[in-house]
Amino acid sequence: MSDQTHRTPRSRALWVLLACCALAGVLVAALLFPAAGGFGLLTNKAATTVENSSSELLDGTVPEVTTMTDSTGKPMAYLYDQRRIQVDYDDISPDMIRAIISIEDKRFLEHDGVDWKGTIRAFLKNSSSGEVQQGASTLDQQYIKNYQLLVLARTEADREAAIATTPARKLREVRMALTLEQTLTDQIMRDKNIDKAAAKQEAKKEIVTRYLNIVPFGNGAYGIESAARTYFNKSAKDLDVPQSAMLAGMVQSSSALNPYTNVSGVTDRRNLVLDTMIANFPNRAAEFAADKSKPLGVLPQPQSLPQGCISAGDNGFFCDYALQFLAENGLNRDAVLRGGYTIRTTLDPQVQASTKSAVQAVASPQLTGIANVMNVIKPGSTSHDLLAMTSSRDYGLDQRRDQTVQPQPYSMVGDGAGSIFKIFTVAAAMQKGLGSSASLDVPTTYQAKGMGSSGGVNGCPENTYCVKNDGKYPRTMSITNALAQSPNTAFVKLLNEVGVPSAVDMAVKLGMRSYAQPGTSGQGDLSLADYVKQGNFGSFTLGPNAINPLELSNVAATLASHGTWCPPNPIKSITQKKRDRNGNTVIGTNGEPEVTAVAFTPPACEQVVEPGLADTLANAMSADDRGGGTSAGAASSAGWNLPLAGKTGTTEAHRSSAFLGFTNNFAGATYIYGDTTSPEDICSSPLRQCYGGDLYGGFEPARTWYNAILPVANKFGPTSLPPTDPKYVEGSQNGRVPDVTGLSASSATARLQENGFKVEQSTTTSPQSAGTVVSTSPSGTAVPGTTITIYVSDGQGRVATPERNLPRLPPTTIQLPGIGPIVIPGSP
Repeated sequence: MSDQTHRTPRSRALWVLLACCALAGVLVAALLFPAAGGFGLLTNKAATTVENSSSELLDGTVPEVTTMTDSTGKPMAYLYDQRRIQVDYDDISPDMIRAIISIEDKRFLEHDGVDWKGTIRAFLKNSSSGEVQQGASTLDQQYIKNYQLLVLARTEADREAAIATTPARKLREVRMALTLEQTLTDQIMRDKNIDKAAAKQEAKKEIVTRYLNIVPFGNGAYGIESAARTYFNKSAKDLDVPQSAMLAGMVQSSSALNPYTNVSGVTDRRNLVLDTMIANFPNRAAEFAADKSKPLGVLPQPQSLPQGCISAGDNGFFCDYALQFLAENGLNRDAVLRGGYTIRTTLDPQVQASTKSAVQAVASPQLTGIANVMNVIKPGSTSHDLLAMTSSRDYGLDQRRDQTVQPQPYSMVGDGAGSIFKIFTVAAAMQKGLGSSASLDVPTTYQAKGMGSSGGVNGCPENTYCVKNDGKYPRTMSITNALAQSPNTAFVKLLNEVGVPSAVDMAVKLGMRSYAQPGTSGQGDLSLADYVKQGNFGSFTLGPNAINPLELSNVAATLASHGTWCPPNPIKSITQKKRDRNGNTVIGTNGEPEVTAVAFTPPACEQVVEPGLADTLANAMSADDRGGGTSAGAASSAGWNLPLAGKTGTTEAHRSSAFLGFTNNFAGATYIYGDTTSPEDICSSPLRQCYGGDLYGGFEPARTWYNAILPVANKFGPTSLPPTDPKYVEGSQNGRVPDVTGLSASSATARLQENGFKVEQSTTTSPQSAGTVVSTSPSGTAVPGTTITIYVSDGQGRVATPERNLPRLPPTTIQLPGIGPIVIPGSP
């Protein structure tokens, strides 16, 4: 047995007295000489931690609920890891203040942060019993412990240290409590120019407010305002006496004292609080005594606040993207969850609703294996504001209802956007000097050497990419008609002339930024852009690779913004309530809380192509909804009759298709793709999985776009397209193709070569003399230095001319009964 077992009551008292003396000595040493030995029992590292913690404690910032709203300010998601709404002293019921002081620290208004009487009493009690029965912590000390536990602690070790029952922690707590009261008092004296006694009373208000704002009250409620709403659906300033007493009692153990699982325990604790209030406020004793017989009066179930994007419904995809965008640009998720910000987004509820309706009209949320996604962006030279983001799939976690939280509208998905990628080839050609007035050669088939391989299929030579058109087209077509009707051979031939690297770089510049990211090729760390350029794949212009639908929409926004690329921006503003140095909300002259802007650093906008190029290309894309354009039928069925730049796209296997369109007000793209791990072919009317797909971009994708945008097309003003730039209509001077029609093949070749072009010769049937050039392709303008095809007459189309020396037959006279003789003239 130990010596302690044989101590007499007298010797035990002596040991207690000696312990008290030792405690006093330690406290004095620690408080007077904090640097010497690092608080006596603390290491130097711990002493540094104390100083840093003291600085943050004085600031008093606590985690709060962040609210994300749409562009009108309507909340759509609440983001937090502690459900707390910070309030000021005047926003808390006076009876709540009385209740918490009565039960937790009745000498709160008298001490300087540490209740020495209570500390010694607790020490004696704990020493005599051999266990911890009394804590003697003041509100100041409890605030400090909770602040370290709930705000400063980031690891489990931090949390254990914050609640450790050790002399070192207790000493640190005592020092901080004294420092907190003294520093706040001094600050208030300076700020308000009042005497120390008045400043101390203000400091007391500040400390009890901070305490009530930080402590947990159970059922996910942190702080008194959240607690009042959780249990009584009212603000903290409206709490009555029994409600205040209940909440004051619950801070002892918010888990054990749960009014929904332990009614009797919570009632007993509440009544104990009321007993302390009777003792401390005898003039209201009768009132408080009567309150003891009242029921708890809590709500039938605790009122909660939905947490995270999962509660945002149809706006969930947008919410997730906004958080990703902030994290990528300087405001991480942890900061958002603890910052108490108001994040006003660019989401336009009218545009979002119209988009969602159009998307689901052609693709049911429960459609097997197929998703329809669409993003809408407002063009601009300083920002590309994201107005709508949606999928035909409902956002959610219920897989039985085909819900998803996968980032379908803004991640690399599907088999590709098909012929939409032809605009990158045209843009690259225009940048090199091709004018939009040019005519493109449209061969029935085209074999491209050194641009990948078709694998010898259908007689295609080895190491050759062979392509043919899906339908019949004229031998040459204007760029506008070629973009509208989309013959494949014309654009693969143009890509061969422009160069694959130029078209790939153009795609990245205009908005397909993921293509430049490492690992997007599926070939190790190689980016998709580098993979395509290294392989010199002629198929790039036919869009066979997975896309990020948001980036495709942003391509439209870049062209609609006169060639200015900006990141797809979901954030309108981020603000935070402005607080003074004591943590109180600053109220403006209008009586409303003042706010401060929260900075984050999105990428800057870039002028990626000249405005004239973008504007002229927009006009070259303006025939898709008219005449023989691939989306003309969809436009007509929707009643679309406004100016538009558009392009459809379909992959070869019909496993995905898209439509890109823009006006001066709206830019966006729709994308239908197989959203399973093993996508199948897709058929149209109705949309479904099938064998041997027949879905085209001009069908459901275009119909989705027109039906989504038409109801809001003039929301931001009249719809229009920009004027063309003559420089890009006519092309560069060294891209002008000389008119060589009527010349001999040799003369035409020489003249074209003098202008820097290569020449190919093709024979055509024509009434002109054999050997005469009938036409060229391209004509007007071409990419400088590329090949011009001259079509040379074979002379076989000439009509025979009558010989002038042939004898003429004499006139013939015939007799018709009842009429008489008729003379028929002679003929050659």
